[in-house]
Amino acid sequence: MARKVIITCAVTGAIHTPSMSPHLPVTPEEIADAAIGAAEAGAAIVHLHARDPQTGKPDQSTAAFDKFLGVIKQRTSAVVNITTGGSPTMALEERLGPAAHFKPEVASLNMGTMNFGLYPMLARFKEFKHDWEKPYLEGSRDRIFKNTFADIEYILTTCAENGTRFEVECYDIGHLYTLSHMADRGVIKPPFFVQSVFGILGGIGPHPEDVMHMKRTADRLFGDQYRWSVLGAGRNQLPIAAQAAAMGGNVRVGLEDSLWLKAGRFAESNAEQVRAVRAIIENLGLEIATPEDARATLELKGADRTNF
Repeated sequence: MARKVIITCAVTGAIHTPSMSPHLPVTPEEIADAAIGAAEAGAAIVHLHARDPQTGKPDQSTAAFDKFLGVIKQRTSAVVNITTGGSPTMALEERLGPAAHFKPEVASLNMGTMNFGLYPMLARFKEFKHDWEKPYLEGSRDRIFKNTFADIEYILTTCAENGTRFEVECYDIGHLYTLSHMADRGVIKPPFFVQSVFGILGGIGPHPEDVMHMKRTADRLFGDQYRWSVLGAGRNQLPIAAQAAAMGGNVRVGLEDSLWLKAGRFAESNAEQVRAVRAIIENLGLEIATPEDARATLELKGADRTNF
C-alpha cells in the first residue's frame, strides 16, 4: 500500500497583513470557508488563527474563535488545530486562551523564544489599508517571540488534562533539543508531531541541507516516536514540501505560510495550495491521509471530545 501523507493547511495566521493579498481570509465567514475548502481539497488538518473582521489584526479571544469553530466542525471532519502562538505581540495567557477553552484535538506550540523577522516584507509591500499593519511589520526588528522553558511547560501542563496533542513547531535545531528535554521530563508524550519550519528570518534557512539536518537530528533524538512534517515560508513552500514528502514526511501549506502559488501569482485560496501539494504527493506515488488516518497516526482523542 502507498504511504499516506498528512496535509495540514494553515489558513490565515498572524504573519501576513490584509493589504498583502486580496485572498487572505479575515472575517469569520472567510476563515470558515477557507478551512472547509482546504479540507475538501485534501487537507486532513486545518490550523487556525482568528482576526478582527474589520481590520484584519490578529485576535486571540475565545469569542473570535467561537464564530467559526462550530461551523468548521459541522461541515467537515478535518482535525482542528488551534494556535497557541497567536502573534508575537501577545502575552502568554492571551495566546493560550482559545486552546485551553476549546480543548481541540491538536494545538500548535512554538518550541522556543526567537527573533521573528517580518520587516523585510516592507520592501515588497508599500501601501497599507490599516494603520496597524506597517508598525506591526516594522516592530519585528526589535521584537522577541517569547516562549521560554517555563512558558512551554505551562502550555503543555495546562492542556494535559484536555487530551490535546501538540503540533510542535521547531524553527531551529535547538527547538528539537528543547522538545527532547520536555519529553525526558515526561511533560509531553509520544508520538510527537514535529513541524519543522524553514525560511523564517530568525530560524533555520530553506536550503535542502537544512531540511536534511532537521530530519537527521529528529530521527536521532526521537526514532520512531515522532511524525515529521514541514512548512516552507514564502516561495519555499512547495519545494520543501516536495523534498519532505519524498523523504517520508508530511506537509503543511496555507496562506499563513505563503501568499503565492508560484512566482508572480497569488494563491487565490488555501484550497488551491492544497491541490498543488496534493498533486506533488500523488505524482510521487503516495496517497493523502484522510482526517481519520491522521487521527490514527497521531493518536488523537477525536472530535467528539473537543469543547466546540
